[in-house]
Amino acid sequence: MFREWLLDKILRNVKELIPKSVFDFFAPMYYVTLAYVGAVMYGFPSRSMKVIGVTGTKGKSTTVFLISKILEAAELATVSQRSGVASIGSLGFKIKDMEWPNNLKMTMLGRFKLQKFLAEARNAGCKYVVLEVTSEGIKQKRHLGIKFDCAVFTNLHKEHIESHGSFENYYQAKQELFKRTLDIHVINADDTHTKLFGDFPAKRKIFYGLEAGDMRASGLKTESKGTSFDIYGTSFSIKLAGRFNVLNCLAALSVGAMYGIDLPKMKPVLESIKFIPGRMEFIQKKPFDVVVDYAHTPESLEQVYQTLRNSKFKIPNSKLICVLGSAGGGRDKWKRPEFGRIAAEYCDEIILTDEDSYDENPQSIIKDIENGFSRIGTKNYKLTTILDRREAIRIALTLAREGDTVIITGKGSETSMAVAWGKKVPWSDRDVVREALKQQGES
Repeated sequence: MFREWLLDKILRNVKELIPKSVFDFFAPMYYVTLAYVGAVMYGFPSRSMKVIGVTGTKGKSTTVFLISKILEAAELATVSQRSGVASIGSLGFKIKDMEWPNNLKMTMLGRFKLQKFLAEARNAGCKYVVLEVTSEGIKQKRHLGIKFDCAVFTNLHKEHIESHGSFENYYQAKQELFKRTLDIHVINADDTHTKLFGDFPAKRKIFYGLEAGDMRASGLKTESKGTSFDIYGTSFSIKLAGRFNVLNCLAALSVGAMYGIDLPKMKPVLESIKFIPGRMEFIQKKPFDVVVDYAHTPESLEQVYQTLRNSKFKIPNSKLICVLGSAGGGRDKWKRPEFGRIAAEYCDEIILTDEDSYDENPQSIIKDIENGFSRIGTKNYKLTTILDRREAIRIALTLAREGDTVIITGKGSETSMAVAWGKKVPWSDRDVVREALKQQGES
């Protein structure tokens, strides 16, 4: 531990002494060197395991979660000396039965932390490691020194353009995972950008989807208790809502199939999952629904609203009440009016509030969101601004009546909120909702 701390401190001090223009020029070489130093320091741990990397704009966390559950169930049935599963991403860290939250506000860990985690998974005897691979992580070369056995593509949408400079740079960063993974490729066949990821060579390749693919779902039905579908004669009835979650399940089933697990064995695993933490997670279902979701892109926000709005079990005249922030301060500002437009289209009551504002004025973020409301014609909706997120959630819950739905987006299962001067405030939308519901029930 002291070794990593000392090295990190030395590198930070050296970095601060170098002029930014000079550092930016040498940054790629700097990142590459650190990545391989970390891999050497921990003995290239990925070479002892099967590492599955999941990339895409949306669905990475859920897909990692589902893949891990499928592999864990399969590993429990083995007597191999090396067995067990590790996973890493925005939902948290897991090595076999040990789990802990990701409080770093970083989906893909830095080079040394990532190699250390892989070494710990190796030392614990894990056979598989499932991890989220982000475009920012690849841009900073955090993936180097890792031997990937399988690469998974979920979908591609406009995201992190300000950081990457262009949409082309963004998807090219993600393509690096498939260029470096030579064994197994798992590809979403329904995505409009399938060819950007499906044409790289691999020993084995499988496509999945609702409209096309090798692992294709049919007979899709959405009900109040969840979603059902069929694949090659095996019927699935899952508790997760939305077409996007079916695609996430298909990605996980495809990975399982590539590792020799048949559909009947994977069926009870998926059907036993009640929810994904912070992803369309129902905190309450009666007398009104309260849902927490991470939704951080316009596409994911619209899918969440559509799923909740179109639920067949909703009573007439029920309302959709949303608590909405935006993308983190200083980044992806183009999203904000899009969020406003989508909320105005689907929601009856809209409460704008603070999210991860970082060093940006929360009021300016909200102003950007409001600019999207003008794009909607004469649809009736009620708009309120409450900067205090706790109070915003409380008010949203007081507005709800029987049959209504309160949807709180942006944070999901995150355990902190990023504010000015690099500070992180402990925070949980789920805990705040439970606390407010309890107080509401006692009053």
